[in-house]
This record gives sequence, C-alpha cells and structure tokens, in this order.
Amino acid sequence: MNFRILANDGIDPIGKALLEEAGFQVDTDFISQDKLAEGLKNYDAITVRSATKVREELIDSCPNLRLIGRGGVGMDNIDVDYAISKGLAVVNTPAASSLSVAELVFSHLFTGVRFLYDSNRKMPLEGSEKFNDLKKAYAKGIELRGKKIGIIGFGRIGRETAKIALGLGMEVLAFDLYEVPNELILELAGGVQVTCPVQSVSMEELIKNSDFISLHVPFAEKAILGEKEFEQMKDSVGIVNCSRGGTIDENALIKALDSGKVAFAGLDVFENEPHPAKEILNHPKISLTPHIGASTNEAQERIGTELANLIIDFFKNK
Repeated sequence: MNFRILANDGIDPIGKALLEEAGFQVDTDFISQDKLAEGLKNYDAITVRSATKVREELIDSCPNLRLIGRGGVGMDNIDVDYAISKGLAVVNTPAASSLSVAELVFSHLFTGVRFLYDSNRKMPLEGSEKFNDLKKAYAKGIELRGKKIGIIGFGRIGRETAKIALGLGMEVLAFDLYEVPNELILELAGGVQVTCPVQSVSMEELIKNSDFISLHVPFAEKAILGEKEFEQMKDSVGIVNCSRGGTIDENALIKALDSGKVAFAGLDVFENEPHPAKEILNHPKISLTPHIGASTNEAQERIGTELANLIIDFFKNK
C-alpha cells in the first residue's frame, strides 16, 4: 500500500507506527484550517481530534480524500452525512477514551466538594498571612459517598462515570433517550466483579433529585441545561460538563452560581472554544480544564491503535 495520511491533530506514536508498518505514509505536521483545502489535496485520508474541522467546503475541495478519521468520540467537527454522501468513509474511536473522561469528571467533583478550585488560587497569594482564615473558609466540604449523581446521557462515557460513582458508594440516576440498563458490573482489583443497581429516571426527576449532575451528550443546537432547569435543581447542586460546549447555557450557569443555587461547576468544554468567555474563566466557583477529557497517555494509545487499525482495514479491503 502507498497511501498518505495526514494526522492533522496528531496521533499516538503506536498508531503511527502501526500505519507505517502497514505501508502508509503518515504526516503529523499541522496544517492550519485556512490552508487545509490546498494542503490536503496530496493525501488519501485525514485524521483529526477536536481542533480541525472537516466541513462540506473542505470535502468538496479535496475529491482525492477517501477517509476521515476522528480520534475520539464526538463528530460535531465533521460533516459526517455529507462526507458519506460523497463516498467517503468516516470512522471514530468511541470507546477508547471513556474511562479517561469519566475520571476527569471525578477530578472536578472532588475539586468542587473540597473547594480546591478556589484554594489553589488563594493559597499561593494568601496562605502565609491568612492561613487560618482560609482554613475556616474551606472547612465545610462534603463527601461524595451517599449522594445522588444524575448522569445525562448514558452511553459509554456515562456508564464509565456511573461505575466510578457506584464504586464510591453514590446513588446513580440515569437519563438517556435510549434504554438505560438497571445494573452495571464493576470490575475491581484482582478480577473481582460486583453488580450494582442503576435507576433510570426522567429528565425532570434527574434535575430535581440529583446532588450532582454530569453531562455526557453530543453537541446540541439548544442547551440541555438552561435557566429553567437550574431553577428546578436542588439548592447547592454541583454541575460537571466534560461532554460538549453549548450543552450548558453559560449565562444561566453564571447566574445560578452567583445566586448560590449551584455550589460549583467543573467545566472541560466551553461554548466558544478555543476562546472561552472571560466571565467563565474568571469565576471563583468554577473548576477549569482546557478540553483534556481524553488526554491521558492510556487513552491516546488506545485511540491511536484503534484508529490505525480502522484505517488499515478500510484501505486493505479497497
């Protein structure tokens, strides 16, 4: 095989090696969006993560393209239906990063319930002079065990999030447009397996009864959580979004944080990436990460390997 692949947002070295061993030429030099239409004409396939967009105009400009690969889950940066209508294959790796994203959800939750988002900002500035004041300010943390976590979207990532919650002794309330299983199997150290219950609830029940809410849904034209939903939530609820920007109305979130309705938020994704609103970035009750849900060594290795095998299988059968 003598096919050329542009891994425009990078690819794990293991995935790159697999492709090269199979006879592919893999280039990882980034081509900016405005120059991509011209640069991509020399390639048979492109792989992207979340940064590069593959829209109709780009697809029309590159009739040489045969495959678009997405390293990860969400496909909202690719015009999938249009690509398929033009005869291109579109592949992604939906399972590879699920655990990494789920663990980041709990990084934000633990950060939120113990005020780390604020103490990490203030301790370097005030820790020497106001140690006891800060100790008092952060003395009312809470435990996650025994609390209810509402998971909106119960696909692969939602289920991995639920498994961690169940392992911590939390009660899981799950909502999805599709069927929700009534139990999940937890795989513990030493090969031990434990079956734990999950409650399938309506969106309204989840909103009203959850102590914490975690979003795991694809991009939506309209926010899933807006002013109406925040009003229906428990007082001092915690919100985490490691799914897609735009699924939370950020203005409504700020209002709910300022009023105390929402105790804290953990955000890995934002409405206006890669330029999040300053009001969000500077808010004292928000834990922030720059869209790194899948950015662990283990996840990137799994993504690279799976993506490479999907590409190899596609071109091998042509």
